[in-house]
Amino acid sequence: QVLVVESGGGLVQAGGSLRLSCTASGFSFDDYDLGWFRQGPGKEREGVACFSWIDGTTYYADSVEGRFTISRDNAKNTLYMQMNSLKPGDTAMYYCAAHLPLLHCLTPDDYNIWGQGTQVTVSS
Repeated sequence: QVLVVESGGGLVQAGGSLRLSCTASGFSFDDYDLGWFRQGPGKEREGVACFSWIDGTTYYADSVEGRFTISRDNAKNTLYMQMNSLKPGDTAMYYCAAHLPLLHCLTPDDYNIWGQGTQVTVSS
């Protein structure tokens, strides 16, 4: 069964940090684009950070560049995202997703493997 499961969300004060994890199973983790996405209240789902299999690099949304860091442990089939200097605007449900290599790995509509999400709430 193809599955990704997120964890690590929670309530944190502005300026604080959280580390999200996403554990995958049922597919070849190494061969996929992997990304973190979020959907805030009343907003559309947006790309936050991703690994591109095609060029072997990471991409970040402008709003999180320099504050969030995506990483992966292929041996553990796990994707991480370290989130520092959190702001109230970062409050959202955060999702992990995977797809075979894409042209643009930050586009959520292209992904077909999704987790259930983990809630991140940043208080002011």
